[in-house]
Order: sequence, then C-alpha cells, then structure tokens
Amino acid sequence: MTTTEAAPTGREASADRHWWSPPEKLPFLTRRVRMWWYPLLLTLIGAGAVAMVMRLVGGLSVTELTSQVPWGAWVAFYIYFVGLSAGPAILSSLVFGFRIRQAEGIGRSALLTAAVSLGVGLAFIGVDLGRLDRALNVMLFFHWTSPLAWAVRSYVVYLAIVVAQLVFAIRLQRGLGNDNRNRRTLKILSAIGLPLAIIGVLGAEGALFAVVSARSTWSGGLFPVILLASAVLAGCAVLIVIHYLAERASGRRPNEKLIGFMARILLAGLFVDAGLTMYEYGIPLLAADHHESSILEVMMFGPYAWTFWGLQIGLGLVVPIVILMIPKLRSSVGWTALAAACVVVGIMGVRFNIVVPPQITPVLDGYATGWYFPSLVEWGVAAFLIAGGVLVYCLVASWQPIHDPVRVSIVPQEES
Repeated sequence: MTTTEAAPTGREASADRHWWSPPEKLPFLTRRVRMWWYPLLLTLIGAGAVAMVMRLVGGLSVTELTSQVPWGAWVAFYIYFVGLSAGPAILSSLVFGFRIRQAEGIGRSALLTAAVSLGVGLAFIGVDLGRLDRALNVMLFFHWTSPLAWAVRSYVVYLAIVVAQLVFAIRLQRGLGNDNRNRRTLKILSAIGLPLAIIGVLGAEGALFAVVSARSTWSGGLFPVILLASAVLAGCAVLIVIHYLAERASGRRPNEKLIGFMARILLAGLFVDAGLTMYEYGIPLLAADHHESSILEVMMFGPYAWTFWGLQIGLGLVVPIVILMIPKLRSSVGWTALAAACVVVGIMGVRFNIVVPPQITPVLDGYATGWYFPSLVEWGVAAFLIAGGVLVYCLVASWQPIHDPVRVSIVPQEES
C-alpha cells in the first residue's frame, strides 16, 4: 500500500522555484490587445530592418551626417535613452533604498525600463560608429584620460546593478526566498545604484560632450545639472505612461494613488526644469557671447525653432504644466498620462537641441554654416531599435510579474 504525498503549497512551493521559471501572474495584455500590438511592433521592426541593412552595407554614407555635423539623430537618441535609463533607475533606487511605499508599485517597471533603455541607447551609439567591429576595442583597451573608456565601464557596472535589483525585486514579488533578506539586498543594491546612475552614467554622458570645448553650450557649468534634472523628469513621465498604458491594455484600472503621487513629482520637476532652462539660455543672451548667441539664434529663430518652441518648450513644459496645474485635470489619470506623454516627447526635443544646433554654427568666422536633418534611413534605424526595445520590454513583462499588484510591501511590518 502506497501513500501519496500532498503537493507543496504556498512558500514551500515557491522555495522549489527560481525567479526565471514561469510564474503564476496576471496577464500583461488582454488577448484582444495582443492581436494587434505585437503585429504592429513586428511590422515596425521589419520595416526598420531594411534601413538597418542599408546602414550595415552602406555605412554612414546613407545618413545626412557631414564633416561639420558628425553627430546627428542617433547621438540625440543615445543621450535620450541613456537619460531615460538613468531617470527610472534613480527613482527605483529611491523607492527601494528609502522604502517609499507610495511609489512601490512602479519599482519593477522602473528597473526593467532602465535596463531596456540603456540597451537601446547603446545600440544607437553603436550604429553611429563608422566601424561597428571596433566597438569592442573600448573594452579591450583602456586609457584613463578617455571619457569614453570610463563611460563604457560605468555602463557595464550600472547595467549589472540594475539587472540584479530587478531579479531581487521579482523574487520579493513572487515570494522566493526570505522577504526581509530580499528587502535588505534591494536596499544595498539601491545604495550602490543611486550614485552610479548619477555620477557614472549621467556624469559620464555629460563628460563626453564637455570635452568638446569648441562647442560652448556643451561645456557650460549647468550642463550636467540639466542632464540630471531632465533625466529624472523623463523617467518619472515615462513610468506614468507605461503604468497607465499597461494597466489599460491588461483590462485593469490604473492605480490612481500611484499616478497622483508621481504627478506631484512630475509637476515639481517641470518647475525645476523650467528654471534651469531660463538660466541655461538667459545667461548667454545677457552676456552677449557671440558664439553662444549664434547657437541660440539658430535654435530659437532658425531652421530648428520648431524643435525648441514646439517640442522643448511647448510639449515639454507649457502643456504639461497647464494640465497638472488645473485640479480637475490633475485628478484624472488619463489627463495626467497625457501630460506625462507630452514630457516624454518634449525631452526628445531637448536632446535634439543639445546635439544638433551647436554644430550648425561655424566655430571659426568665415567657415560655412552647416545643415542637418535625419534621412529616411536614420528614421528607419530609429524605428527598428525603439520598436525592438519595446518588444523586449513587453516580452519580459509577459514572462515576469512586472506590473502585478504588490504582493508584500517593501517596508517590513515592524517598520510600518
């Protein structure tokens, strides 16, 4: 006579599982949304793949880059997505490190966004290289005076910390291992990740531009501060958009308290960014510096005025501030998500204005004025990389409980 043992349940069952095994979780997308969302992403990737092949075969000759404007849209997308990585990473480190219960619902999403965005950003700077096969040389050969050498190593360590944070956040959500041990590990990793994201990622990004002293707007004292402020602003905005869209696409209602808390941070960040923008552009105009004034003239009143007034100022500052300053609109999760989406697009205008206009103005009197606008191939490659990053995010979120309601608070019961 044999006896049948009862199957383990609860924590006993979870103890035999690993974080990478398929968990029991809520669906990330409804069946109806999946039927059109994934085909749309694959269509964009397929169309962009044609442009990617043209880039690999034709090199940089398929772009509108010149010797006078060697950095274009891909570099702008690079600093945009690196900032979009550092912003959520900073917020997630604050959430897990200081155990901010009001925002714990976006912790896992922030870490996944940080990891995917860094990958997309590095892919953009990769395709901007003339010789892709030489990218590995930055890791193989190190020179301590090279900002690029320091930046690449900072990115590698930063990505490892972010992935480790994500793993332990998933373990805490799924009840794998000891909850308090997972909380302590997250707190330690957050203490390492926070300064690394600020100094190692955003600082390294700023250093790559600051060493080009011929472009005065890149080596200003406010430049690193503006990169940090706009990164946090973009990170906060993109997390609001992701949470809103993911919950709606999953057939659930967005967390109004969470979005309300994030909206207050977003509004405060918008006012800080507005003040920094005023100082960034007001001081050179008052100082009447010829080189900086000529760059600002191109940016504000020249061929790129639409990116400055339309994207950076209009969508990036005015529209979201107006929405979030009206109590009736701010209390609506839909309007708040729209304000956040405007910020996400507006920050892209900021990055374009950082990269392109300073290269248009000649550094020497008598030198020809430059011109640049991305080619169709450049837009196609951008669609390929961005859609690929979104697809990776969706697949991971479908595999792991990135957007599931919090199982156990990041604040231990004895501390609450």
